[in-house]
Amino acid sequence: MAAYLLLCVVFPFLMAYAAASDLLTMRISNRVTGLVFVGFLLYAVVSGMEWSVLSRHLAAGSLTLVITFALFARGWIGGGDAKLAASTALWIGLANLPEYLILASILGAPLTLSIVSARKYPLPKLALKFPFAVHLHDTKTGVPYGIALAAAALLVLPNSVGLERLALP
Repeated sequence: MAAYLLLCVVFPFLMAYAAASDLLTMRISNRVTGLVFVGFLLYAVVSGMEWSVLSRHLAAGSLTLVITFALFARGWIGGGDAKLAASTALWIGLANLPEYLILASILGAPLTLSIVSARKYPLPKLALKFPFAVHLHDTKTGVPYGIALAAAALLVLPNSVGLERLALP
């Protein structure tokens, strides 16, 4: 029951929170990425994940952290995006990591193009009343890529963590 709760309630909530936070503040808190990490560890314990499976999930998180840290160091992605991708990769595992990263790219491309295109036009007067809209419209602001990362995670996760092993309540 606890594994089911972590998988079907906690993880989706954290993904939604990370996406909303990134959209509204252009930040993904260390607390959120830490909770995604701890949530996975708890899931691994309460679901009885075998060491061989756990090692592949840890490898996915580590590999993603190395790659996203390099992208962050070059200024291509934000630090919160790097940490969210790595902690989410723990849940996804090595077998489904390519699908997650490709899907995040596919979802992130129209997000990025839409925001960059919208920045070429003045904000409507109504939007000027919302600080997050003004900040998001600023050309010096990045793109809230956490939205694409979270959406991709929610789409790929059901194939990744052994739902068939869980006894549904």
